[in-house]
Amino acid sequence: MAKATFGAGCFWHPQHVFDEVDGVTATSVGYMGGGKPKPTYLEVCNGTTGHAEVVHIDFDPETVSYDQLLDILWEIHDPTQQNRQGPDIGSQYRSVIFYHDDEQQAVARASKEALAGSGKHTAGIVTAIESAGTYWEGEDYHQKYFERMNRPSILARLFGKK
Repeated sequence: MAKATFGAGCFWHPQHVFDEVDGVTATSVGYMGGGKPKPTYLEVCNGTTGHAEVVHIDFDPETVSYDQLLDILWEIHDPTQQNRQGPDIGSQYRSVIFYHDDEQQAVARASKEALAGSGKHTAGIVTAIESAGTYWEGEDYHQKYFERMNRPSILARLFGKK
């Protein structure tokens, strides 16, 4: 198994999407990239901890590649928005890829460069690529939020799957 950790705005939506990807064996939402140990949701939302809301993914690289996960990440959020996604504003909603090893770092950089050169976005890609630090799992009431709210499949709408 391998790990991937992405910040793409509010963490509920990315978790819901990645839960539906073949080869993803587990997801959780939480916080990464800040300085305060064991941050709470309220502290992260306050904007003083430096953490981003993230989805933490366990995946089988024999079934789904890291590059394929990045392709999905680029589709489900706007990588041109600095410290926000839609109505969610603040550094905790930043677009960020936290890599877990040198190979992930190289793949993430190449993927970002390919997206920037694709012409898909007229604004620059602001997604940060940073070394993964300590992952702090979010509170229970944030886990699988869309699933608990009986939201329909997002992948079906985005990619015509399931």
